[in-house]
Amino acid sequence: MSRAELQPALEEQALTPWEIAAPLVRAAQAGDVIALNDLMELLLPYVGRLCRPIALAESADAIQEALIVVFRGIGGLKDPSALYGWVRTITVREAVRVARRASRETPVPDVGDQPVLADSELATDVHDVLGRLSSEHRAILVLRELEGLSEQAAGEVLGLARGTVKSRLSRARSSFRTAWTA
Repeated sequence: MSRAELQPALEEQALTPWEIAAPLVRAAQAGDVIALNDLMELLLPYVGRLCRPIALAESADAIQEALIVVFRGIGGLKDPSALYGWVRTITVREAVRVARRASRETPVPDVGDQPVLADSELATDVHDVLGRLSSEHRAILVLRELEGLSEQAAGEVLGLARGTVKSRLSRARSSFRTAWTA
């Protein structure tokens, strides 16, 4: 079922993202290239929303890397209803990896060089503060504060023990507060 065919059903029944994605996942796993393309288009905004605050100026690379991993691994996804959790795990790991690589290569860019999330002064200030944090701190803040994951779930995504998540989250929040008031 293509995205165009799903649109009337979506509007009529107010389907959740999981209900929209499940038939696309099954079709893509069966070799339907159009369904795979539609699935990637469906996932792109979600992947971008996760990558931007973690990878900052390198977010385009992180988005591309995450989508490549999803593309290559979609055949191995056993439960289509687990798609978004699976994609979240891949995306955050790729965003952190790309951000780490970029931080070793170049200093953190100026806010003016980065895409602006909104036209508000607050969004620019938040973006500036996030740019001063490490990729690990940005990742934990995105998972807990934007995605609303529990400490345990965030730990599973990042491959960290719960205690490590708690301490990293505490340090990330402290670093954010310090940078915010500076």
